Amino acid sequence: MADGFHVDLKALAQAGDGVNQTLSQLARHRVDTIDDDGAIVWHDRLAGTITDFCDRWQIGVNLAKDGQAIAGQLAHCVETYQKVDLDAQEQLAGIVERPTGPDPAGPR
Repeated sequence: MADGFHVDLKALAQAGDGVNQTLSQLARHRVDTIDDDGAIVWHDRLAGTITDFCDRWQIGVNLAKDGQAIAGQLAHCVETYQKVDLDAQEQLAGIVERPTGPDPAGPR
């Protein structure tokens, strides 16, 4: 078993993009203007079905808000991992490129 771990930043970013694309598609299909009180439908059973659909859609809207939070956290994770990688590269480059002075990894 190898030590450490690996994070696939591309896959992490794609997951966040996928969530955002799904939310974008949901936003284009609004149902909040459907008349669910039966005034236009003139059929009690159909009006009830529309009401049930709108109630379920609202649950989906709330889940979409959670999805936005997830996408934001995924993007933040990608940014954080990239920053840590860049910082580590800069530190290692500074050690390797140092022409003189005490060995930073040597005994103190």
